[in-house]
Amino acid sequence: MSNTSEALRLIRDQAGDAPVKLGLILGSGLGHLAHAVDGVAIPYAELPGFPHAAVSGHNPNLHIGTLEGVRVAVFGAREHYYEKGNPAAMRLALEVLKELGADSLILTNAAGSMRPDIPPGDLMLLSDHINYNGLNPLIGEPTDARFVPMTDAHNPELRAALRASAQAEGIDIKDGVYAWYSGPSFETPAEIRMLKLLGADAVGMSTVPEIILGRFLGLRCAAISTVTNMAAGMSDEQISHEHTKAMAPMGAAKLERILRHFLSTLR
Repeated sequence: MSNTSEALRLIRDQAGDAPVKLGLILGSGLGHLAHAVDGVAIPYAELPGFPHAAVSGHNPNLHIGTLEGVRVAVFGAREHYYEKGNPAAMRLALEVLKELGADSLILTNAAGSMRPDIPPGDLMLLSDHINYNGLNPLIGEPTDARFVPMTDAHNPELRAALRASAQAEGIDIKDGVYAWYSGPSFETPAEIRMLKLLGADAVGMSTVPEIILGRFLGLRCAAISTVTNMAAGMSDEQISHEHTKAMAPMGAAKLERILRHFLSTLR
């Protein structure tokens, strides 16, 4: 039995056979939202092939159940490329999500802003992304399905719905382009100047591989960044992972309201 099949069997044994509507990958500061799911929490360690996901401040459990009346699969953590050098680390988890019935994937992350009008504590709805690393989770995929079009990788309908939910909650959210930087070291001021010239508005160490994998699997995708800091050279603040964890809750509370409202519209 493949890891995907075995993981599906274990999940259905605990969570039942009812299909999920949507998948949600949580970034820094949002782990508590997973605990709001009315259902079961399954540690990644119990699911063969699931990601390592050992970054502090994350919740390495798969939560399946209802949230705002919608059956969801919530990934409390992701494995980042910088942990083991594998851009396809989340592939099996997303294959499982697809097999569970999901048609959409919403991703969240912590990011550094390059725009003064998107300061720490604000949110950015991704309009597009730049795969600055050039790494791709589909390298090695033997079928022609690997040639995935990415023109509307960030689904316009999902983005419009998330923006409408933000407006309904009275929360300002701006559109922007996210650049994926491998990490784990932060960027230099010179690299930030380069990324700004390339058209990026924020930078982070995740999300892009999962968007590529999601599109490969036929999932509609959208993503929101919580800005935890200004990017290197944009301010005098000292950037660190501890700083990211400390600042993430500022935007996470607003992001949770948006996500809850969005889910309520799907009932």
